[in-house]
Amino acid sequence: MPSLKDLRGRIRSVRSTQKITSAMKMVAASRLRRAQEQAEAARPYAQRMERVLASLAGRMAGLPGAPPLLVGTGKDETHLLVVATSDRGLAGGFNASILREARRRIRELEAMGKRVMLLIIGRKGRDGLRRDYGRVIRDSLTEVGRRRLSFDEARDIAERILVLYQAGGFDACTIIYNRFRSAMTQIVTVQQLIPFAPAAAPVETAHGPEALAGAIYEFEPSEEEILAELLPKNLAVQIFTALLENAASEQGARMTAMDNATRNAGDMIDRLSLNYNRTRQAVITKELIEIISGAEAL
Repeated sequence: MPSLKDLRGRIRSVRSTQKITSAMKMVAASRLRRAQEQAEAARPYAQRMERVLASLAGRMAGLPGAPPLLVGTGKDETHLLVVATSDRGLAGGFNASILREARRRIRELEAMGKRVMLLIIGRKGRDGLRRDYGRVIRDSLTEVGRRRLSFDEARDIAERILVLYQAGGFDACTIIYNRFRSAMTQIVTVQQLIPFAPAAAPVETAHGPEALAGAIYEFEPSEEEILAELLPKNLAVQIFTALLENAASEQGARMTAMDNATRNAGDMIDRLSLNYNRTRQAVITKELIEIISGAEAL
């Protein structure tokens, strides 16, 4: 049975931990609000650009002169997976869910005889995949958005991918990240970046933008020139949106994890305090019995 000194030490230790987790929860909550606003503000632009490109891609399908970013290389042998994680831990299952999906995707592609390459964003992703898949890691980036995530960082990542693609390094590129839904819910998302793969078409309605899906457009300059200009920009926009979603998901997961840790620390303090009081009472009772027994012996 632990002594009273040991129990006091454990209670002080758990209280110190509780203060740390509580402070981390408040910091994550303050960062979550800003990250959520940025992620939600970026969604409409990314979705509208994807819709415009999907319309242009539909007109260019099967026609000569289509950009390689749209039609691909004509092969499906080498896949580049962009795995977006965080640099810091203590975020619950945020990183684990992304790494689980990345491992599943790698095993699936290798079972089909495909060659896999990894571009990892975040220290946790690099450390988690280095042991099993270090041979296929092409590059890893850390401290992305350490102070505040900017579009320039996403554009730099897009340029790395484009240079590798233009050099014939891979045939298809996919990004894996967490899409933010709420502080308690993050959705692991797998999105194909190259070649361009439009999302499922929205259901047509009698009113609104969807009603214009069948409209006839004239483009100036030509569709080929517009696609050649927009596709690289779309790649940077989609990466930027994914990183914003990831940042909001990370802060939401960390806030939830630290809230649970704070409550668990409080429960542990209660149990230790109860054990301490019972042990202290037992020690006092034992001392009283020894005093009474000694007095009776005299």
